[in-house]
Amino acid sequence: MTFKPKFLSSAIGSMPLDNSEEAIDLSFSTLDAPIWPQLSHYGLNEQMEIQYSEGMPRIVIDREKGRMYFDTSGDYSEELATFYESYLMAMDPDEGNGDCSAMAISPDFSKGIYALEKRLKTMNSKLPWLKVQTTGPCSFALTIVDENKRAIYYNDEFRDVVVKALAMKCRWQIQKFKSYADNIICFIDEPILSAFGSSTYVSVKREDVVAMLNEVVEAVHTDNALAGIHCCGNTEWSILMDAGADIVNFDAFEYGDTIAIYSDHVKNHLEAGKILAWGIVPTSVAIREQPVESLETQLEKVMDNLASKGIDKQLIMEQAIITPSCGTGSMEVADARKVFEITDLLSKRMKEKYFK
Repeated sequence: MTFKPKFLSSAIGSMPLDNSEEAIDLSFSTLDAPIWPQLSHYGLNEQMEIQYSEGMPRIVIDREKGRMYFDTSGDYSEELATFYESYLMAMDPDEGNGDCSAMAISPDFSKGIYALEKRLKTMNSKLPWLKVQTTGPCSFALTIVDENKRAIYYNDEFRDVVVKALAMKCRWQIQKFKSYADNIICFIDEPILSAFGSSTYVSVKREDVVAMLNEVVEAVHTDNALAGIHCCGNTEWSILMDAGADIVNFDAFEYGDTIAIYSDHVKNHLEAGKILAWGIVPTSVAIREQPVESLETQLEKVMDNLASKGIDKQLIMEQAIITPSCGTGSMEVADARKVFEITDLLSKRMKEKYFK
């Protein structure tokens, strides 16, 4: 699928609201591609990794300590066999039925998904665009540990389970909402990639990261959706492009010039009809002192810097999405609302300026 978003607006999933209907209202009133809200204020089940854990074998949620881990002790062959049976039944390219409901996210783990579904059922027409999201396999596997507090990433068997389970969760979401929207975007959220190459993750190989991400991207493509990868810090942006992402979403407020370091990759990415999602609206207290005019000026500056590397400015603008730099889940509610409102205003200003 190829399209020219021309400053279409969307957002990252998390919100600080404690009312799912209000969160849906905010999403629908400010975004061209509305999102389902991840609402951590509802409790442990809606935390970033835990929200996507249902159906994974050997998961333990320790509610007393407020944490989750994999129990890899003893014989887990039967649990893994059951998991892979459901995976192959859904995902096998030749004999799979495509039904990914074995990895469904239940209402107990996402108020936002079902609030969105309820709202969509009341509408008389399809949305042009809708965005869903899943915690990325690298962030999940490097954050969640085993019973010995070792990141599950370093267990080859369970790392593969994480990748495949998250791929199915992407497809389940796309399948759930495809009748309500003409086009669906699925973001793979990878905040941990901002630490890629650091001493903490020196043993994490680039080719493994690319392969993990690509497997999830390809699952998204199976259901004819666009796959985005989001990282809210600075990283090696070429990784996301090499993984096959249709949309690369980056923090353009703090790290806007870093994308130009990978200008050859970016040029190929854009000329292939793919997209940059510019996270230019800050998701920190900085939003209190950032009128839309200053963010417009900053966006123009970082786009011009990229264009100076030999990439056509018109192409950059045509293949641009506007987003906040990250999720708003840890912000004060008033600040989060301002983030969404400014994202909407900036998107409209840029459309009016260049694509009237």
